[in-house]
Amino acid sequence: MTADVRVGCCGFPRRLEVYARHLPVAEVQQTFYRPPRLPTVARWRARVPAEFEFTLKAWQLITHPPTSPTYRRLGRAIPERHLTRYGFFAASDEVLQAWETTRQIAAALRASLVLFQCPASFTPERAHVANLERFFSRIDRGGLRMVWEPRGDWPAALVRSLCRDLQLIHCVDPLIARSVYGRPRYYRLHGRGGYRYVFTDEDLRRVRAHCTGTTYVLFNNISMWQDALRFRGLLASQSSDGSRAPT
Repeated sequence: MTADVRVGCCGFPRRLEVYARHLPVAEVQQTFYRPPRLPTVARWRARVPAEFEFTLKAWQLITHPPTSPTYRRLGRAIPERHLTRYGFFAASDEVLQAWETTRQIAAALRASLVLFQCPASFTPERAHVANLERFFSRIDRGGLRMVWEPRGDWPAALVRSLCRDLQLIHCVDPLIARSVYGRPRYYRLHGRGGYRYVFTDEDLRRVRAHCTGTTYVLFNNISMWQDALRFRGLLASQSSDGSRAPT
């Protein structure tokens, strides 16, 4: 199968107009911490070519509990009596409203993919699985494709079953794990050992080997800009041998 590999970064390591001249896709991170206003994201969309693609992370109020350190960037405190109404796909109006906010931003960006990144504390216990099933069965997806990045020790068979039943794309770092369900493939490269990791040429060759069909490759490390451009160069050199050039 000929690969259509879409390379980008998790965030904007360069000014948006400069970024869009070099890479075809960006995963928006602000929507996870403190979603921007709709006029702001509409301006982002207007500043890039029509063919440029945004993906985005769902708001942390859906996936992460208020005990997560990421809530420091939320900009407001959660009342103690409401703490259990946020995160872990809780069956609450607050989580549903957080999804509606995420969905509206996705529409303004003309995005087609939304990532739900879960903390390691979202374990495969029965209550968590039930929350996941309930959430994805009841929300209005608005034509969006849902990407799920579980952390921690989730059995592959359970992940495959949930993704199949709930129409989710399994997101992994391909240098660490194998995606067990869904197309297009959606890979997020976090760096071995942490954010400060710089990918080696051998790492990039290994990632390339995992790219079949339409594949998103998003870098999320300190040298994400340089590594993404290096990976694009690797794909271009491959295309000169007769393969399809990256888009």
